[in-house]
Amino acid sequence: MAANRSLSLDHITVTDTTPWQLADLAAATGCTGICPFLHSMAVLPAMPPYNLVTDRAARRATRDALSAHGITVDLIYPFTMAGRTIVADFAPALEAGADLGAPLANILCYDRDPARRTEKLAELAELAAGYGIGLAIEFYPPSQVRTLAETLAEIDRIGRADVGVTADLLHIMRGGDGPASMAALADPHVRMAQIADGPAQMAADRIEWEAGVQRLLPGEGVFDIRAFLAALDPAVPLSVEVPQQAALDAAVPVLDRARAAVDAARRLLS
Repeated sequence: MAANRSLSLDHITVTDTTPWQLADLAAATGCTGICPFLHSMAVLPAMPPYNLVTDRAARRATRDALSAHGITVDLIYPFTMAGRTIVADFAPALEAGADLGAPLANILCYDRDPARRTEKLAELAELAAGYGIGLAIEFYPPSQVRTLAETLAEIDRIGRADVGVTADLLHIMRGGDGPASMAALADPHVRMAQIADGPAQMAADRIEWEAGVQRLLPGEGVFDIRAFLAALDPAVPLSVEVPQQAALDAAVPVLDRARAAVDAARRLLS
């Protein structure tokens, strides 16, 4: 673990920003990349209204901010696979992501039909490949792909080299197979890593709240972040994903919230 390892600022850390503002914050906190949402979402009510998929001026503003600071887009959201998903509907978002230079699209899988899920993921991978974008399946306990082992098995079924994994330490800790997942983090399919912290236990009905609303800063909880980092290939991009609703409600300035999360992560990289 090198203290100078590059970091990416995840949009979840400061949801009350647009993607171009996120790029400014990344530069101000010494990050080299961002993981933005391509459009605002109702489930993240602090997000200002914007849509990089349909609004080319907003997309241009984001490209300009990225270019001005030398910031990259490391991962794009949101891509959610459900039973009724029509894969072709993702084409405009993928085009927008390609315009921003994104290498990976983050995928959450909620389709309960295993055969259909694999078929649609393969179809999405083929579509994304046409835009130069790979898939990163994020395992998540409330979804239908809950653990790293399940994700790697899904990738085997898909059979494509351009499908990988987003490994979020929080989801490892809440997924029930922490030791096995930590042991598998060096797998070359792991393409993106995300860090935060938390208590040893979280009630099942609070897992989604924790993931999207309020996590602890790195070092404030009991997660073995250093072991997580040591297990990863050093080339895997590392994102700071720490929603801080309490600080947002307390009117802590956005730059202070971003800096608190990034600085806490850097202390654990040394």
